[in-house]
Amino acid sequence: MSTAKKVLDVMPYAYLPYKSGGQKSIAQFLDYLGQEVALSVITVEGNAEELVTNYSLHSILGNGASRYYNICLIKKITNFVKQHHIECIIWEHPYYAWLAFAIKKRTGVKTIFHSHNIEYLRFKSLRKWWWPILKKYETWAFKKADGVFFISPEEKHYCINTMSLPASKCFDVPFGVPINAYPNDKKLCREKLVATHSIAVDEKILLFNGALDYKPNTDAIEFIIHHINPLLLQTKLKYKIVICGKGLPPSFDHLKAFSGKNIIYTGFVDDIECYFKGADLFLNPVQSGGGIKTKMVEAIAYGTTVVATASGAAGIVKEVCGDKLHVSTDSDWPTFVQHILSAIEISSTTPQAYYNYYYWGAIAKNVNAIL
Repeated sequence: MSTAKKVLDVMPYAYLPYKSGGQKSIAQFLDYLGQEVALSVITVEGNAEELVTNYSLHSILGNGASRYYNICLIKKITNFVKQHHIECIIWEHPYYAWLAFAIKKRTGVKTIFHSHNIEYLRFKSLRKWWWPILKKYETWAFKKADGVFFISPEEKHYCINTMSLPASKCFDVPFGVPINAYPNDKKLCREKLVATHSIAVDEKILLFNGALDYKPNTDAIEFIIHHINPLLLQTKLKYKIVICGKGLPPSFDHLKAFSGKNIIYTGFVDDIECYFKGADLFLNPVQSGGGIKTKMVEAIAYGTTVVATASGAAGIVKEVCGDKLHVSTDSDWPTFVQHILSAIEISSTTPQAYYNYYYWGAIAKNVNAIL
């Protein structure tokens, strides 16, 4: 009987309990990977350790910005690797590349980066002046690594082509979902939303959610209230747009000015899965930020059709989505609304091929095979 491979994951920020799509992705990835390998996680202080199930957690990175350039971590993590006989280290994001290669030099352990976005492109889209510096650093990290996990085939092929990476060390490891089949409680969830928010039975529920203090999502709210909703109000569609999430800037005043215009703002909700299942459509008008939009992956998994911009749909494997994804050109709001009107009339289930690709259990088994 073979023993499980001993793997270390280095996570540079708090993620438990998760409060964003990115943190959720990390938490679920580690939980499912811990079922396949003997997993240890080195991270910062402040995580809710009682939420850890399938791996051991070690809070040795420290807190504050200094943790990203603390040279004392070289000795600490090197000793950990040797004492625990670690065979492979997965580094979440490329920021610790300097540390990763210092440890590799001392231990020879296999070094893999888990990319959740092409970071320099994300910061370029956010107009940060220092993105060219990050581009050089990120390229150096990926070229020197033993392997790189990419969140989408698009990002993988982009880096292979622009960074001259060998395809043999680049792998698809998508953001996943914790369900492996179409849900059977969508009707019950819709009834709950109707009752909770006083929505008429014959009104369609259009959902948007996210961390609303993140600029790409804040911009998406602007697109909804100033472009999409005014066009919808001119149609015969009976609907409510439900917006969920924490961190909405005070300037929006809880969207009170739009409460009489078919918009409902809920703030943060504990049961976002119920909202995904109960909605008729998920709207994703995001146009910046880079990477795959995790909320869209979840929406389709929970059986809800998505209407998205091209940027919003970037990274998702469209071939497995069936009729559950409708995409328009960025900023083409009339077409976006036409997609809403046409998609709302289509009754379809999420293809099983979608779960075969995006279910965390399948993803973790694939990662184990790669390792």
